[in-house]
Amino acid sequence: MTSSTPAAPRGRERRQRDSRVGDKIFMNLSRGSGILLLVVMAAIAGFLTWRSGVALSKNEGNFLTTFEWTPDAPKPVFGIAVLAFGTIVSALIAMVIAVPVAIGIALFISHYAPRRIAQPFAYLVDLLAAVPSIIYGLWGALFLVPHLSGLNSWLDEYLGWTYIFDQSRAGTTPRNLFTVGILLAIMVLPIITAVSREVFRQVPRMHEEAALALGATRWEMIRTAVLPFGRPGIISASMLGLGRALGETIAVAVVLSSSNVLSLHLLDPGGGTFAQNIALKFNEAQPFGRDALMASGLVLFVITLLVNGAARLIVARRKEYSGANA
Repeated sequence: MTSSTPAAPRGRERRQRDSRVGDKIFMNLSRGSGILLLVVMAAIAGFLTWRSGVALSKNEGNFLTTFEWTPDAPKPVFGIAVLAFGTIVSALIAMVIAVPVAIGIALFISHYAPRRIAQPFAYLVDLLAAVPSIIYGLWGALFLVPHLSGLNSWLDEYLGWTYIFDQSRAGTTPRNLFTVGILLAIMVLPIITAVSREVFRQVPRMHEEAALALGATRWEMIRTAVLPFGRPGIISASMLGLGRALGETIAVAVVLSSSNVLSLHLLDPGGGTFAQNIALKFNEAQPFGRDALMASGLVLFVITLLVNGAARLIVARRKEYSGANA
């Protein structure tokens, strides 16, 4: 009579061997994906650098300080001073408005609202991220711009002494960087809220209960247990939102009245951004003009890399708050 007991060890060895093969395949696929990403990034940087070099070699003006943008003129003159200022200022306005509001919404959904309210509210916020940029742009041009005239007048009257809110041409249509910043804040709000909400949900329950057991109020518990734990996630969410604000194209092109004038009066019409300038002028530009647009795109590419690199450094310095070390 034969026994079938040795079959079990052989089956276990076969499963372990198949598991090791699967791990190797997954590891190689992951490594290949990472290498492919680096290759694509290097190819983009190389292409932009090559086309930028062609344009900069014939530029008659200072690329960093010139306000004018006439690369297709007999004597090409173009610079990014206005574009860089508009891109950075509008993105900063968006982040100043969106980050506190997004954190508040995320805390409300994760720690204050009842489940029957929190779930639909979270779905509603997530749906805002799926709205196309052109819809935001049309809404901004047809609804937001007309309704911001009163706010602009109020800021000019009561905060005009700050210079940046001093409206040099009263009564003009508010197609300015301040309006663009508000629109961008609405657009990046769902991204920051969704990521922050998921981070707050990962806070160990023991930390929250320990704070409450020591007599902390709900807000004190959030301030001492939730926010420190979620700080790296908040930074990462903010950087994701900032990346979209820096590169937003269609919505900005529809709302902003672009010009080559650099003004610190944020309520005055005019200004421009890198993405908007590329979108508006690419089709009508001649070959050399497109090379000039590539040069401005390279600057935007570098700014985005620096912003994300700074975010990674900030997160790395605060690993003690990460969920892995909780």
